[in-house]
Formats: sequence, structure tokens, C-alpha cells
Amino acid sequence: MSRIAQCFQTLREQGRSALVPYITAGDPEPGVTVGLMHALVEGGADLLELGVPFSDPMADGPVIQAACERALLHHVGLRRVLQMVKEFRSRDSRTPVVLMGYLNPIEAMGYAAFAAAAREAGVDGVLIVDLPPEEGGELLRLLDEEALDPIFLLSPTSTTRRIESVCGRARGYVYYVSLKGVTGANTLDVKQVAGRLDTIRAHCTLPVGVGFGIKDAETAAQVARVADAVIVGSAVVRLVEAHADAPQTIASELRALMGSMRGAMDAATRGNETMIGET
Repeated sequence: MSRIAQCFQTLREQGRSALVPYITAGDPEPGVTVGLMHALVEGGADLLELGVPFSDPMADGPVIQAACERALLHHVGLRRVLQMVKEFRSRDSRTPVVLMGYLNPIEAMGYAAFAAAAREAGVDGVLIVDLPPEEGGELLRLLDEEALDPIFLLSPTSTTRRIESVCGRARGYVYYVSLKGVTGANTLDVKQVAGRLDTIRAHCTLPVGVGFGIKDAETAAQVARVADAVIVGSAVVRLVEAHADAPQTIASELRALMGSMRGAMDAATRGNETMIGET
């Protein structure tokens, strides 16, 4: 069983939803990334999404775009991100790590070289924003050979056919983008999200995580009642940015943010086990 599958199985048995923060590797400087990954886990994160810096992150709002720019100023590329994961694994062999980014850096490295290096570094899954599952072909085959989970996005406008296509090719979990637009949006209708999750689960046995629009402990708790995972991106990256001039303080800030979200999520789902993970 993969680390991702084991993580979700354990949480499902506990009646809990996964807390999945996103940070951009190399932001605000490369030397702090591994420490921030550990801090997130210490604060209560169950799975980490690690962003690969890219010069044109089309699905991301200004907060994560700026994070990519800060990382790229330090020349953080895909190979360096993989080295960060390998360093993280020297202390943490349990927490799943998913790389999130765009296809171009992987194409530049080479599909086979990337898949082998990712597995060797200790990566568990890959979410490539601009790779539709229908066009995955060789890369999906290579990920499968290296036991790496391909993770795909669904949106409020995804059709039944699209849901079936994604769920037929994905492993690990499915990422439901709760809002139209880019990361960092502000308005989240949890009732509407719950309805969409019911539709997705009618065609999918994988855990479904919800991201976009989760900005604090309160919204994290609301989403935890209906989703298998609460994915937090811009709120985490915004905190990193706010303390970029004093990077030594970021780890404690992230631990506090994760702790508040984890506590609120657990309080929201306590005694509510049947709502999580069922189709």
C-alpha cells in the first residue's frame, strides 16, 4: 500500500479528514524549505503538496505566482526540489509528499529520468496542473512503473464524462477545485461543494480533497465535514510571504496555523465519522 493510501485509510478509520498544506519549494529561500515541511507536519499536516517553481503558473493567483518568482530568483528548479524531498525523507519516512506543478520542467528533464528520480527521492504522487489525463500517455505509464500516484483536478464545471475519465486514471486522491478561477479566491459555498462531492463520489472510489478558498481554521473545519482532505495553499504561502524578511520565524508560524486548522477540523468531524470517506 502506498504512503498516500495508507494515510487516507488511517484517517478514515479515525473519522478524520486529511490536512494537506501546499508550499512552494525554495520560497522565500531554498535553505528553509525542508524545515518548513517538517514544521507543517509537526503542526498537524497529514500530507504535503510541494510546489515546483515555474515561470508561468497559469492556475495560480498572485500569491503563489509571487512565491514562484521568489523561488526562481534563487534558481530553484525541479532537480533541486527533488533533492529537498530526499533531505526531508532522511527524517520523515511516513508523511506522503506530492509534487505539484506544470509539465514543462518535467519535459525538460525527461519523463523517464523524472519518474525514476522522483521515486528515488521519496516522492509519492505527482499533480501536473496542465496535463489532462487523456494526454498522459507515456508519462502516466512511467509514473505507474515507479509506483507514483498521478493526481488530477476536477472543477465545478466538470461533466460526468470528465469525472469518470479523471477517476479512471487517478490514484491516491482527486483534487476538487472548489471555485472557478485561480488560487486565492475568497468565497466558498460549502453546501455547493458538498453537492458536487456527492456527484464525484458516485463515480469515484478515491478520496476527494477540496482546495481553493480555504483561508483559516473556520473554513477548514467547514470543508472537513464533507471532504476527505482539506487542501490549503494560498493561506500558507501568504503567511510565508509575510515573514519572508525573517525566515527563521516562518516555521513557528506554520506550526501555529496547522495546529489551529487541525484542531478545528477534528472538532468539526468528531462523532461525524460516517460523513467522511463514504461513497
